[in-house]
Amino acid sequence: MSNMLIVGSVALDNVRTPFGEVTEALGGSCAYASVSASYFTRPAIVAVIGGDFPDKYRRLLNKHEIDLSGLQVVPKGKTFRWRGYYEYDMNQAHTLETRLNVFADFHPVIPESLRKTPYVLLGNIDPDLQYEVLDQLEAPRLALVDTMNYWIEGKQEQLLRVIRRCQIVLLNDAEARQLCDTPNLQKAARQILKLGPQRVIIKKGEHGCLMFSRDSYFTAPAYPLEVIKDPTGAGDTFAGGFLGYIAGANRLTETTFRKAVIVGTAMASFTVEEFSLGRLANLKPTDIVRRCRELKEQTHFPRVELAIAAKK
Repeated sequence: MSNMLIVGSVALDNVRTPFGEVTEALGGSCAYASVSASYFTRPAIVAVIGGDFPDKYRRLLNKHEIDLSGLQVVPKGKTFRWRGYYEYDMNQAHTLETRLNVFADFHPVIPESLRKTPYVLLGNIDPDLQYEVLDQLEAPRLALVDTMNYWIEGKQEQLLRVIRRCQIVLLNDAEARQLCDTPNLQKAARQILKLGPQRVIIKKGEHGCLMFSRDSYFTAPAYPLEVIKDPTGAGDTFAGGFLGYIAGANRLTETTFRKAVIVGTAMASFTVEEFSLGRLANLKPTDIVRRCRELKEQTHFPRVELAIAAKK
């Protein structure tokens, strides 16, 4: 039985970077987040696809034991598609074309069997749809909401309404500054916490991420990589790994949250090493353990002793 629910998009992506290009590749927030989470728990997804969705991608999701009972299929429709590219600044995606197709009329319907799911990830979709999801759930233990600048600009009030009902908010540094109208990320986090969430996680791309609560602060570096082929889906992978680890542990302690940040960071680093889910979908547990251990070693330092001369 699934104990983690992910609501978002499933897409077919055409992506070009300085290191190559793929066409009709599996993408979307649900795809990345669910496969990432599947290494720690059994997730379920709620999304929509068209009749043209390739069988090989459905088999990939089934292989990872992802519950597809909430996956809507429009037999005569076409799956959501995104086409874009990255230059050497891999933090910035350039969109060439977005075809919503069946996603344009998508309204998430949560199956009765999933309405009591304790851990919920609201992927980066319209805040009105995120609110529809919350209204169908029966008091989730932990709900995480992801968003982007498009919704901050166009539907800020609706987004704030969703944030007030979630325990964790995930956004990047530019989005945090935009939402809170401040250049200071700590001030931005404090403003968001005042709305009701228990934690705010601010992603900083290649510079790692920050996690704030009302009485704690934690920072994690990004895993250092020599080759980054495609950053598409890295944020969704982080979210899925982060919440998937918590769902698997089923504990809400400070230690668990900090470990989850490291796990999410490690999972995101696998995604960017290859296009689409080429690396993420083929991991061994030992790969994840090794990378988390390396992150720990890279940030650990011994106690600092200072030899300070006594003042006369």
